[in-house]
Amino acid sequence: MPHASQHAAVAAVATAEPDVDRAAAPNAELDAVLSRGPFHVALRAAIAARGLPLQRVQHHLSRYGVKVGVTSLSYWQQGARRPQRPESLRAVRAREEILQLPEESLIRLLAEGEEPAAGRPAARSYRSLVEADGVLERLLAELDAPVDGGLHTLGLHERVRIGVRRELTGRESHHIVRAHRDGVDRFVAVYHGDPGCTPDLMRVQALENCRTGRVRHDHDTGVLVAELLFDTRLRSGDTFLFRYGVEDGTAGVSREYARGFGLAGGQYALQVRFDELHLPVRCHRFVQHSAAAPRSGRQELPLSGRHHSVHLVEPRLRTGIVGIGWDWG
Repeated sequence: MPHASQHAAVAAVATAEPDVDRAAAPNAELDAVLSRGPFHVALRAAIAARGLPLQRVQHHLSRYGVKVGVTSLSYWQQGARRPQRPESLRAVRAREEILQLPEESLIRLLAEGEEPAAGRPAARSYRSLVEADGVLERLLAELDAPVDGGLHTLGLHERVRIGVRRELTGRESHHIVRAHRDGVDRFVAVYHGDPGCTPDLMRVQALENCRTGRVRHDHDTGVLVAELLFDTRLRSGDTFLFRYGVEDGTAGVSREYARGFGLAGGQYALQVRFDELHLPVRCHRFVQHSAAAPRSGRQELPLSGRHHSVHLVEPRLRTGIVGIGWDWG
């Protein structure tokens, strides 16, 4: 959208200021927009509900040690720009407290990336990702899995299948790794199903150069972890190839697949294949520096006509999240 001038943008929000500590009256309209988004509409509604001009919002932010210009605040509530820098994300979190909003209510809308269209379910929320991280730590502890599994990723190729109900039916992963310490004899795989999935009905398949060991899952978050046992103990410097799959199909309509990486290095390729009678209208690539960060790097991806698939290739991984999203129309 076209940018307003600085003076017009600031003047448009000038209003009388109440005491920021005054208890806010219930506001059903605000609650609704905080639930569905988009971010800039929710931010504008929250500021209007509290009756704070942007200059006062900026003043209160400074008391939190956060420096953001009035013009930036105005652009954010217009939708002309979105907070992306770490300082900007700190400002969003501080504003939740200043405007007496539920914790993570604004940052969640940012983490969902694209503003969801009316009637379209939002992407997995920031809060759900944080909760999944906590569950993952517990499940890994149950498997006695160290944070450093002793393997570096040289290459990872994943194939995701979307079925006739537009659901994620399964994922196959082909790993090329190198051991950086002696004695490594397993890999712990992590799978996070779509909202509404049933992890106890999922099936882990060891496809090549490995066998399935212990499997743990958490129903509330849809997180599943599984041991893939090697038939050899690797020495430092040894390379190894193995392949496994997760059969799912337990959730509803799928709209994206994302993969998180805690370490940089190696190549990553992701391919999503759709049922030939149920194809999306468009697909795109996205990245996030973290679960709390807004999405960036959006790039439209062509859908191959013959094989009904779309893919991305990252020549060298960076820490963070990379994925493919699609719209059903």
